[in-house]
Amino acid sequence: MGSDVNNGIVAGLMGGIVFGIMMQMMTAPTPEGGEMPMMAMVAKVVRSDSIAVGWLYRLFNSAVIGAIFGWLLGSRSHNFGAGTGWGAAYGFAWWILGGLILMPLFLGMPPFAPLQMEPMRPVAMGSLVGHLIYGIILGGGFAMLKRGIPGLTRHA
Repeated sequence: MGSDVNNGIVAGLMGGIVFGIMMQMMTAPTPEGGEMPMMAMVAKVVRSDSIAVGWLYRLFNSAVIGAIFGWLLGSRSHNFGAGTGWGAAYGFAWWILGGLILMPLFLGMPPFAPLQMEPMRPVAMGSLVGHLIYGIILGGGFAMLKRGIPGLTRHA
């Protein structure tokens, strides 16, 4: 019932929490041959080792990406089916842009490194699933917020 950008922010945070929980449970290989929590790797993008900072960064990105979804695709996400479809496509696009290009670059690796490095391929596939789930929750949640959630919407 709010603006498309505001609905995108709220829906983006909903998807970001679910994706963040998934990332909290995932590990990624380190260059030294060990493993680290995926959320700690997210924190390294902003030069931190703190999982709490990783969460803050994850949620900030989720809100911004959600706002962009509302702005770009809000008019096309008028019902739950359209919202989840556009959300899944949007999540896939962000997997390529964020997970395969930007994050590796910010971590000092070449673009698409997660697909090119054998130990990182399971992480890349987990990231794909996470981005798709994020997008589906974003798009479906956006459509529900846009139309109003029965029982939660006040009528004057």
